[in-house]
Amino acid sequence: MRLVIGGSYQGKRDAACRLFSLKPSDFADGKTCAFEDIFRCRAIFDFHEFIRRFMQPESCLQELSENLAERNPQICIVSNEIGCGVVPIDAQERAWRELTGRICCQLARNADTVVRVTAGIPMVIKGNLK
Repeated sequence: MRLVIGGSYQGKRDAACRLFSLKPSDFADGKTCAFEDIFRCRAIFDFHEFIRRFMQPESCLQELSENLAERNPQICIVSNEIGCGVVPIDAQERAWRELTGRICCQLARNADTVVRVTAGIPMVIKGNLK
């Protein structure tokens, strides 16, 4: 499993394509894909939006990291870091940010490679690029 994280509009998907030999058509869109698509696709972008869509019931996300490691171990997950800004007033927005952070921590633990992208520059923070 590979995890690519960073702020909005930092070039994460382009970096994932370059680093992991992916094409745009390899990616499922976290804003629109079906839940089961994550277990079949080579990569997913806007993973944070995937989490937002499937938060309720949260139970389907509790074991997501482990299920991905078992069912789709080669997936590349691209997600915005959403917990590094102003804390939202809305309780649902705070819950989404917290859940996304917890799931990304689990994914990072299970991932072979974790890359953080800032200003289009990828920085490997776990593992190495093969």
